[in-house]
Amino acid sequence: MNAQALHKLGYGMYVVASKQGNRLNAQIANTVFQITSEPATVAVSINKSNLTHQFIQESRVFTASVLRRETPLSFVGRFGFKSGRDSDKLEGVDYRIGKTGAPLVIENAVAYLEAKVIQEVDVGSHTIFIGNIVDADVISDEASMTYEYYHQVKRGTTPRTAPSYIEEKRR
Repeated sequence: MNAQALHKLGYGMYVVASKQGNRLNAQIANTVFQITSEPATVAVSINKSNLTHQFIQESRVFTASVLRRETPLSFVGRFGFKSGRDSDKLEGVDYRIGKTGAPLVIENAVAYLEAKVIQEVDVGSHTIFIGNIVDADVISDEASMTYEYYHQVKRGTTPRTAPSYIEEKRR
């Protein structure tokens, strides 16, 4: 099997956030996808070891901010390669609290949505959270960042906890 074929699937780049009591956390994800339009339903795949997973499982809500194509790598790295257990990833970032009480990252976003979890699917290392959208809006008409653009143009890398991570075999 050529695992590189999986890199040809279309993905976006998102900041997925949630809450646990008064604590907030957010992370980068590339697996946010629409399930149905009526009712408006989306799903996100989150690694079980991520703090965001714990927050979504407990609060039953999540948000997803769609990143603009020109989002700096440092911004992606802030949410993708650091743990919310070690730092407040939202400190100094432009965000607001949504209808669900979870943070909506506005900085570098072209759109956002927020959802209430209606179902979880255990897929081994990850959980797919399926949620009904309770609010969404477009912030900008700028192009959104695709996962392919992130890799090809931005030269971004994939953390081990991402669902699309493929271990490179050394020859």
